[in-house]
Amino acid sequence: MALGIGSLGSAMVPFDDLSIVILIAIFCVAAGSVWFSGVRLSRYADGIAREFGIGQAVLGVVLLGGITSLPEIAVTGTAAIGGNAALAVNNLLGGFTMQVTVLALADMAIRRNALTATVPDPIVLLQGVLGIILIAVTITGIGVGDIPFAGAGLWTWGIAALFVYAVRMVARAQDKPGWEVIGEPPSPDIDVDDPTENLSRPQLLGATAAVALVILIMGYFLSTSGEALAERTGLGDSFFGAVFIAISTSLPEISTVLAAVKLGRHVMAVSDIFGTNLFDIGVIFLVDLFYPGGAVLNEVGMFSIVAGLTGILVTAVYVIGLIERRDPALFGVGLDSYAVMTIYIGGIALLFTLR
Repeated sequence: MALGIGSLGSAMVPFDDLSIVILIAIFCVAAGSVWFSGVRLSRYADGIAREFGIGQAVLGVVLLGGITSLPEIAVTGTAAIGGNAALAVNNLLGGFTMQVTVLALADMAIRRNALTATVPDPIVLLQGVLGIILIAVTITGIGVGDIPFAGAGLWTWGIAALFVYAVRMVARAQDKPGWEVIGEPPSPDIDVDDPTENLSRPQLLGATAAVALVILIMGYFLSTSGEALAERTGLGDSFFGAVFIAISTSLPEISTVLAAVKLGRHVMAVSDIFGTNLFDIGVIFLVDLFYPGGAVLNEVGMFSIVAGLTGILVTAVYVIGLIERRDPALFGVGLDSYAVMTIYIGGIALLFTLR
């Protein structure tokens, strides 16, 4: 039987025993720590890309995508162990959509031009399409039902295999791209202070590991304190996981994407989001392994399907923008970003009716 939000939060820290003021303070401190660490992570990732000669797209999916997924891993792992399938799965599906919406927020914050018009890398397109395939397979598994097998479900074993293949595909495509964009300027390279300039390779890797640890620990406190604060609102686990927890665990992506865009690393910014989404769907397999009941996809239903379809829609809009690459801008913001924000807000309204 699924545990409530409060019991999940108390699995490691007794948040239910704390006052509202202390909970708010914990949430704000954790949010600030995650935000600051995300900004530093983008700078360190940029330094690693230059130091080791790693492409922005691979760096986005492997380093930024993996590290910024740590809060989701902490939250969904705790929820799965506690038997709360709805919170675990819908946090990941809701996070998928929220993280794509982060690109719209970055586009609106920077307001230089349509973000998708400045990403001349076919690898990012590959990441976006692979993310759509992964979440479509997940939705199909929910719709037709899963069959328990070797500690998980057959569909989630398939998701895990597809995730591994997707990461391998991205890595191979980075080394030998099948085609290139021509006749368009690359992402702008902006001069900014570089905090990694005087760091050795061990220091750079150590600093990256340190901010990753902060994101993991503070991401857990951010999410669990948020769960305790929201317990008295009467919102269900599904809606809360797909919206509020998804937003709070997306703070690393928001800070890293904004920092990357300010650095002119637009490929890294978009790749961070699409890479994180690949990791988040892959984490569903781990949720299934840790979930004490049967196949976890059998524990969720129409709410999760709608959340997943919303994620497909917003990703497809940006994939179209990346292919077309002449997306007109209104007030310095791409029209595809306006479309993504509209879809996201409409999706939340629809999910609210299904909670």
